[in-house]
Amino acid sequence: EKCMMQKYGPANLTDHYMMTDTICDATQERQDAMYSLVGSQASEDDQLDLMMVVGGFNSSNTSHLQEIAEDKGIPSFWVDSADRIDVATNTIEHMTAAHEVKVTEGWLPEGPLRVGVTSGASTPDRAVEDVLDKIFTIKDPSFAGIAQRECAPVAKPTH
Repeated sequence: EKCMMQKYGPANLTDHYMMTDTICDATQERQDAMYSLVGSQASEDDQLDLMMVVGGFNSSNTSHLQEIAEDKGIPSFWVDSADRIDVATNTIEHMTAAHEVKVTEGWLPEGPLRVGVTSGASTPDRAVEDVLDKIFTIKDPSFAGIAQRECAPVAKPTH
């Protein structure tokens, strides 16, 4: 923008330069849903005990999801895989929005919890399921895992 303004002048800038929002739909939908989730914290019944953010540590959109939770003061744990969670010791290695890697022991407290879960736009569903498996197993060691869904075969077009 600055370069184009210098070359063509402020009066002609719009003839040579256009700024657009390039956020993809999936990213925008996740951010909107996250703002809605953390914005519904008005009553005690609606408050999250913690937030799980699943996605790559190099993902700017996942980083922003973590930032939204932290800005609302919700304890939030950003992991890139379920391997960051140690079920036996109730320990989690996680990233903050400031890109600091931390290890938190006893991160999942006893008793009933309200946990928010989100993931980056390109995070595979399986990665989220694996994280949920670990959370459920910490809460209930007899948890047998999330059942696999039966899916019908994909029909091939006949044209």
